[in-house]
Amino acid sequence: MKDTGKLKVTAQSEREIVMTRDFDAPRRLVFDALTKPELLKRWLGVFGGWELAVCEVDLKVGGTYRYVWRRSSDGSEMGVRGVYREIVPPERLVCTELFDEAWYPGESLITTTLAEQGGRTTFTSTILYESQEARDAVLKSPMERGVAASYNKLAELLENA
Repeated sequence: MKDTGKLKVTAQSEREIVMTRDFDAPRRLVFDALTKPELLKRWLGVFGGWELAVCEVDLKVGGTYRYVWRRSSDGSEMGVRGVYREIVPPERLVCTELFDEAWYPGESLITTTLAEQGGRTTFTSTILYESQEARDAVLKSPMERGVAASYNKLAELLENA
């Protein structure tokens, strides 16, 4: 198990990664921050000169999402899209994830659960990859550092909510 700041990242089974982070906020607020474009644009991947230039969310089972990040220094872009498979506000969100320019093979399935206790929320995201090779490629990438930075921005957003 690795611990990047408050983010815990664990390789689980041959094809899964589990990421866990506690937030000092009720899960209703955390769920909103995961699903409302006006909030996503304030924390998701917006560090190191990147902005979330496109943020489209059709929050229903079978609905889609689309995110495109743009780097201010050179205008390069990174896009991702997916389909919502299960939505249980404010406790569970299941969706697919597929990058426009795949940096790991195949599509992943992300199951996010939010558990609240005493006004604090434990966020757990389990990512299932199509193969062990895909999972291992993600573990070797700088993904963990980027996710930790995003979640730190989310924590700041929630503190000011």
